[in-house]
Amino acid sequence: MSIRGSAAGRDQPQRTRTGQRSAPPVRPRTAPTVTVRQNRALMSTYGNFSAPIGSRRAPALRTVGTRERRSHLTAPRVPTVGIDIGGTKVMAGVVDADGNILEKLRTETPDKSKSPKVVEDTIVELVLDLSDRHDVHAVGIGAAGWVDAERNRVLFAPHLSWRNEPLRDRITSRLSVPVLVDNDANTAAWAEWRFGAGRGEDHLVMITLGTGIGGAILEDGQVKRGKWGVAGEFGHMQVVPGGHRCACGNRGCWEQYSSGNALVREARELAAADSPVAYGIIEHVKGNIGEITGPMITELAREGDAMCIELLQDIGQWLGVGIANLAAALDPSCFVIGGGVSAADDLLIGPARDAFKRQLTGRGYRPEARIVRAQLGPEAGMVGAADLARLVARRFRRAKRRRVERYERYERFAESRRDTQDTA
Repeated sequence: MSIRGSAAGRDQPQRTRTGQRSAPPVRPRTAPTVTVRQNRALMSTYGNFSAPIGSRRAPALRTVGTRERRSHLTAPRVPTVGIDIGGTKVMAGVVDADGNILEKLRTETPDKSKSPKVVEDTIVELVLDLSDRHDVHAVGIGAAGWVDAERNRVLFAPHLSWRNEPLRDRITSRLSVPVLVDNDANTAAWAEWRFGAGRGEDHLVMITLGTGIGGAILEDGQVKRGKWGVAGEFGHMQVVPGGHRCACGNRGCWEQYSSGNALVREARELAAADSPVAYGIIEHVKGNIGEITGPMITELAREGDAMCIELLQDIGQWLGVGIANLAAALDPSCFVIGGGVSAADDLLIGPARDAFKRQLTGRGYRPEARIVRAQLGPEAGMVGAADLARLVARRFRRAKRRRVERYERYERFAESRRDTQDTA
């Protein structure tokens, strides 16, 4: 009796001529039916998508992990928030994929004596404020301190109370968006390479001159952070054995001779000694030597004050010596000089170029790296942090978030109705 076409016999094994049973025929697979409960379980894989009812401050969605993309070329072209944390200010801004600042906020850095949570509260408030008006997809933080290789913990920050602080995890848990943490010099270097003076360079070294000296190394589109994440601390290379004491505990560090602190220290020492060459700046501050600042020295130098011009030349010469040492070790094609002291422009960079040419190993027989001033100014760290954050940004749009939130609310409502019917 034939069972071909019989529904009852389709899945039954058939006998062959030898009497052995054959395997049942393979049936085409159909999509399984997924219940509401199963749907909810699947959706929970992504975490809590929905914000509290009535909330307007949930900046974005929580997704599965924050895997970092290998290249900015594959990163989504979405707006992100960059945060630059310095010794005196915290700057936050929304930056688009072309490096344009859509909105910027600024506040004072909490005192060093404050707990890490105070700084975290400041960061969160700035991000939430910006997320009220912008669709935030990720947050990048440039911190003035040592950041570990995983870019999670701030190992040490000289101007803040961070000591082995898990900054990325803490901020992520409060914002529910991907967060990337890096050294502020690394973020500034990235910004200059992407949008500023370092565009088109394959091997770039960034030197930031502020209260101290920071630095970063980029090769072939990658920031070189070293094994432990603390590469680029150029300011603590020893250039004068037994020289000026540095805050790091050593003597003769480069930043003791070529930084904003060094510039102000030398000017105040001359003024305190009542040197004739310092009469101009003494008169400018009306005898209050403690009011002498770096920007003031730069301003007077532009106006022709001989002592201020000479001090910037000295700082520039030491800068050139250090750059020549870095060229011998790293051989980049370009040095980008940023930070507040770089505002002196040719008053500083001109002497640096001259000293670099005199001190360069193999001078006359090797190509010389370019030495240029950074183009993005004080916003470089913020712009770079935001652009690096695109490497971990998600592609969710606001419309999709709302659609998922509505779906989640419906699933919860259906579940509660079913539970009510079961108990009735």
